[in-house]
Amino acid sequence: MDRYFGRRAVYWLAGRWVAGAGFMAAAVLALVPGLARVLDLPTLLILLHSPVYMVHQVEEHAGDRFRRFVNDRLLHGQDGLSVATVLVVNLPLVWGLNLAAFYAALLCGPAAGLVAPYAVLVNAAIHVVGAVKLRAYNPGLVTSLLLFLPLGLVTLAVTDATASAHLIGLALAVLLHLLIVLHVARRLAARRGRIVSG
Repeated sequence: MDRYFGRRAVYWLAGRWVAGAGFMAAAVLALVPGLARVLDLPTLLILLHSPVYMVHQVEEHAGDRFRRFVNDRLLHGQDGLSVATVLVVNLPLVWGLNLAAFYAALLCGPAAGLVAPYAVLVNAAIHVVGAVKLRAYNPGLVTSLLLFLPLGLVTLAVTDATASAHLIGLALAVLLHLLIVLHVARRLAARRGRIVSG
């Protein structure tokens, strides 16, 4: 019974979170002119990573496009990226990461929030490399080029930070993406194990 309701909750949320991301992005962006009066530029730019990432998520995940693209084109029809994984990565992890980066910048200085620009730059690099290798569009590519690259690079350029702050931000961003890849690989290995044993 719990499993049934858990699955229903996942699919209920999966059908609605992308639209919610679009509305939340618009709401946060509407606050930016007011926030610009009280925040320094680097902290404001780190805040902007949240709504910009949400706009990216709309391009990437509307109609479950990214999950289907990964499973069909990259994993050759294998169900490596699940609906639940997409939700966990994008809601608590990505939104939580950007929120934590903003509060770190607010409380400890902008250098403490550099994981946000590095996360968008790593993500953009993955989209660009994927497009070059496949010689085709992938869901999220347009916002990676038009939003992620400029915002991430400008944020790094205007933020006064030590080399160690940059290394920590980059390491955390790379770690986040590696954990996703490892999770998908483990899921595929587990599925293969079940097929062999069955």
